[in-house]
Amino acid sequence: MFMKTDVLGSFVTQAVQDMQPSGIRKFFDLIDGKKDIISLGVGEPDFVTPKHVRDACIKALEKGRTSYTPNSGLPELREAIAEYLDASFQVSYDPDSEVLVTVGSSEGIDLALRSIITEGDEILVPVPCYISYSPITSIGGGKPVEVETTAANHFKLTAEAIAAKITPRTKALILCYPNNPTGGVMNYEDWLPIARLVEEHNLFVISDEIYAELTYSTRHVSFASLPGMKERTLLVSGFSKAFAMTGWRVGYACGPRDVIAAMLKIHQYTVMCAPIIGQIAAIESLKHGLEEKDYMIDSYNQRRRMFVHGLRQIGLPCHEPFGAFYAFPSISHTGLSSEQFAERLLNEGKVVTVPGNVFGQGGEGFIRCSYATSLPQLEESLTRIEKFLKTI
Repeated sequence: MFMKTDVLGSFVTQAVQDMQPSGIRKFFDLIDGKKDIISLGVGEPDFVTPKHVRDACIKALEKGRTSYTPNSGLPELREAIAEYLDASFQVSYDPDSEVLVTVGSSEGIDLALRSIITEGDEILVPVPCYISYSPITSIGGGKPVEVETTAANHFKLTAEAIAAKITPRTKALILCYPNNPTGGVMNYEDWLPIARLVEEHNLFVISDEIYAELTYSTRHVSFASLPGMKERTLLVSGFSKAFAMTGWRVGYACGPRDVIAAMLKIHQYTVMCAPIIGQIAAIESLKHGLEEKDYMIDSYNQRRRMFVHGLRQIGLPCHEPFGAFYAFPSISHTGLSSEQFAERLLNEGKVVTVPGNVFGQGGEGFIRCSYATSLPQLEESLTRIEKFLKTI
């Protein structure tokens, strides 16, 4: 007789078994069923995609544009991306061989890591950072190595911190500036010693620049624009944040043609192409949506100034976030861990934040608050947080 056995997990790779569920998703699951909650947890614009962009897609649907596109993306979109990057960040790419349209910027990061990692390669990951870098590195057979940044230095990455973690197995460095979750930014002078180090140790760079447009005091400097860095850098970005297009799932990767070609192979066999309607929306945004983009950025800046000032006023120290749309206040003086503080604030104060520890080493003692929500909501959240602090 055939005997049943418990094989749960026996067919699942060890890398996936060892992977922890998203620490951000945990806090959204806790919201379920709760009322009168203010969420500062979602890294998503509260703006709706501009009407002319939606209208362009409606017209395309009415014309029956529901097919696959070329694997690398619509030629018109790749050309528009290349023109936009050249005009905005002074880095030029051949739209035919150096630009790949992806399903959000997240797919671009995944494709890049899978394309370059050989089993055992070490990938340097500055922390705190976006939560997906280390898990994706591990799935690809690499070893993520955290490089800590600190509030004392405005969460800037330094060549000294990178050099301390380089070994003969180091293959690549991931960058994320403006930074999620800290709002930290890097200027030209900050990048120069890192560029020299990258060249000295022959490293490849994956530069996640999804928040490139969201800078408030200085103009964003793309790492690929530095002397000698374009040929060893993959620039990854997309339309989710600055263009209020999270649900359209359109991103792009630009870089050396051999790396783009390798990424395209994986892209062809996995997702084939980004959604055509999302690509049409992206074309419309680049051609006719820059004014709305700038309006949204100005609005985030207004909220940023109000919210960061408010956090400091109620007793939460917060470094100045010069990019993205997050504040990263310290809660260490409360005696609570980041998770304890976030859980209690949700249950007792009805405000959702994300505990800093989910973003890696150096995040403990902080919480991430997104100010991509309305001013009245931000003001009310500050009132609730202040009330909660008085109960600790």
